[in-house]
Amino acid sequence: MDWRSLNQYNKELNGLRAIDCFKNGYAFQNAGNHKQAIEAYSRAIELDPNDAKAYSCRGIAYDNLGDHRQAIRDYDRAIELDPNDAWAYFNRGVAYDNLGDHRQGIKDFDRAIELDPKYAWAYVGRGNAYFHRGDDQQAIRDYDRAISEGRSKSEAGGAVKL
Repeated sequence: MDWRSLNQYNKELNGLRAIDCFKNGYAFQNAGNHKQAIEAYSRAIELDPNDAKAYSCRGIAYDNLGDHRQAIRDYDRAIELDPNDAWAYFNRGVAYDNLGDHRQGIKDFDRAIELDPKYAWAYVGRGNAYFHRGDDQQAIRDYDRAISEGRSKSEAGGAVKL
């Protein structure tokens, strides 16, 4: 095996391990073990520092632990790696809203909607931010839009965290 083939083999092997770490993080996160999820996602990122989804998922774990500022740093990196990822903007908007920076949250939800106009959860997130700002009418318009984008009332309503 020549040097170039060996390097490619090592890259593929690391890629597989990064995927496995990512899957472990996802499983930990779904089980509510956010600290373990962060460790697994961190390992995945160490093995593949260009994995935008790993940064976004680790951000969600940080957000779930209440470390919204660290979550935002991870979402920033995810967006840097994939500036067209509506999901990363949505998640960062949630983190800003959790910090009480509803204006910045709304900007991120706006960007998520710009990237994916049918992204119902972005309308729900933006509706929540408007609600937290005291703009009930705009919140209702966004919740209605979320429902009209093909989500059932119960699904969109279940995402409303007031």
